[in-house]
Amino acid sequence: MNTIQVKIVRKPGYEDLPLPRYMSSAASGMDLYAAINEVVYLDHHEIKLIPTGIHIELPLGYEAQVRPRSGLALKYGLTLLNTPGTIDSDYRGEIGIILCNLGKDRFTIERGMRIAQLVVLPVVRAELIEVEQLGDSHRGTGGFGHTGHS
Repeated sequence: MNTIQVKIVRKPGYEDLPLPRYMSSAASGMDLYAAINEVVYLDHHEIKLIPTGIHIELPLGYEAQVRPRSGLALKYGLTLLNTPGTIDSDYRGEIGIILCNLGKDRFTIERGMRIAQLVVLPVVRAELIEVEQLGDSHRGTGGFGHTGHS
């Protein structure tokens, strides 16, 4: 596994919250924590921006993706509206999580709750080349379930 250094700054007032961390030796994502001062309620189909209290500086050539936590998605219907959310290497603002409650019940978010994951990945930039025609492929233009349901 490769390792890079990512600089991180905590927002004042949230020094008691853990820094993002991997919860197992083979985890791809680091857990992110809710940096809130009061309990936040998320009703059915409601969307709210939940702050994490951290700012990061990624090396050039890397991005961070914010993704849902599978347990919260399965048990409560909690997801991220823009998953995966992309954090570019030149962004220095606080990381915010756009949570959406697709579950039936109201969801309660408390200070320090693990609400999302952060995955750091290398970026490959594409150079677009305009052509008159694309090459053939076995799939062609088939999409949107054209291979069936099972």
